[in-house]
Amino acid sequence: MNTTVSVVNPNMAAITINGNDFELDDNEQLNVIEAAERFGIEIPYYCWHPGLSVVASCRMCLVEIGQKNDEGVVRMVPRLMPACQTPARDQTVVVTNSDKVVENRKAVEEYLLLDHPVDCPICDRAGECSLQDYYYEHGRDERRDLPQPFTSRRKDLGPEVTFFADRCVMCSRCVRFTREVSGTAELQVVDRGNKSEIDIFPGHPIDNKLSGNVVDLCPVGALCSRDFLYKQRVWFLNGHDSVCPGCATGCNIRIDEHRNTIYRLKPRHNPNVNDWWICDEGRLGYQYVASSNRLTTPRQRTNGNLCDSEWSNVMQALKHDLNQMIARYGGQALACILSPMLTCEEAYLLTKYVKSLAQDVTLALGKVPVVGEDDVYPKTADSVDAPKFIIRAEKCPNRRGVEAIIRHWDPEVLDFATVHSQIVSGAFRAVILTGGYPQPWLHSEEIAMFSKLDLVILVDILKSEATGKVDYLLPGAAWAEKPGSYLNHAELLQITKRAVRPPGDAHTEGRIFWELAGRQRLYNAGDVLDELAEEVPFFAPCGNGKVGARGVMLGTERNAVSGKNQVLDPRC
Repeated sequence: MNTTVSVVNPNMAAITINGNDFELDDNEQLNVIEAAERFGIEIPYYCWHPGLSVVASCRMCLVEIGQKNDEGVVRMVPRLMPACQTPARDQTVVVTNSDKVVENRKAVEEYLLLDHPVDCPICDRAGECSLQDYYYEHGRDERRDLPQPFTSRRKDLGPEVTFFADRCVMCSRCVRFTREVSGTAELQVVDRGNKSEIDIFPGHPIDNKLSGNVVDLCPVGALCSRDFLYKQRVWFLNGHDSVCPGCATGCNIRIDEHRNTIYRLKPRHNPNVNDWWICDEGRLGYQYVASSNRLTTPRQRTNGNLCDSEWSNVMQALKHDLNQMIARYGGQALACILSPMLTCEEAYLLTKYVKSLAQDVTLALGKVPVVGEDDVYPKTADSVDAPKFIIRAEKCPNRRGVEAIIRHWDPEVLDFATVHSQIVSGAFRAVILTGGYPQPWLHSEEIAMFSKLDLVILVDILKSEATGKVDYLLPGAAWAEKPGSYLNHAELLQITKRAVRPPGDAHTEGRIFWELAGRQRLYNAGDVLDELAEEVPFFAPCGNGKVGARGVMLGTERNAVSGKNQVLDPRC
């Protein structure tokens, strides 16, 4: 193997994989798995994960490794080497498809299946299991041992995680996660040799707020989500890219649904936001989307009674009443309260519409729910490294985006408490309220302010004490039911896509405000974002499809959510 490599750029590292020459940035610190993947060459592995330390225990990624000297002569290491533990340096030579490598993979697969129960028909991981996939691709044609009697020892390791001990391949990803990322260290390896097993420390179940990530990390069906267990087969699920609305971090997620029902949320990798992780609050925070308490029909007050109506009738009557109110009392009589649960496109359409009615309409930011303080991980008390994950105390996805839109029209952003006190003092005659929170958000004393108003318009998603005391009730859409964009705490704008349809006759807020403004054609979030970027300078970087899969940075913030002070990935 004397292939000569001509390095064009001295800042590039030359690496040879299966006889083909490739170049890597000399400043990149990649292992052989990552380098091969960069050029479309797969090296199978179980124990390695880019977000965890390297243990090189599964032996599935063993390849032939060599080094080329200045004369182009290759000296190969006599034994197979773990690709996860081998750095991709200049003049490294890698062989991933030799007979020696292929036979090793067959042996590893055979060893793992010696005691593995063949219970794929009932395993939640079937269809997305690395053991399944690698066996068909790298395993032997026929099994040489007799299958063991079926067993599937199950025990709950915590409130969200259940463990099937006989399926475990001892990759130790879960153990390393609880020690290196969550820092709570509930998991350990007990016993030795072929009796080794994952278990919790006695009396310490895995009950941290990141516990669900061990299910994502497990390459087989050993660790399963108790929320998802036996609910759906994965090959029926449709995945949709989205952004978690649970806090101001804006974690990248995938919504898995089937026939308009959400079954689970999983993290999407984004090094600028959440890396590979999400918290359990976000992971399990989708249930209210399918709540039986959802608003499904537009309603308007007629002869003192709040009655179901058609959208066309509600829209016509609502526009008439707003115009009459403005004509009689002026724009200063109307307050428009924008929820931080709205997308940027929705907030823009609503503010543009009310400002078209009168420039002196008051804009205000809705309630910003804050719970405790930021929850920082890992939890190791002596950790001096930058945090690896932060659950933000601010429990809404788009406060900064809504504030930026309000500032485009008004120099000051009024908070909910301020506008509430002004309503109580009689400063307004009408109000437009937008909700979308995962639970009722107006208290009894705040609902009492409705008596001070001649016209109350509420756009919300859940029934509450307030929904029966308004003049117009417009059923909106939850975050998973609409497209749009959110601006997280670091001013990173990210796109979310619709996964399921709103229930009944509910409409997305974007469609409601689009039709309220009398705009032609159908509402399209992408078109509105382009318009927003053109009209509001703050949003200029996100126009014309410039928002990639990892978002685009606005404003002056340049630090990633993790606090690593890193430069954003150029691919965003």
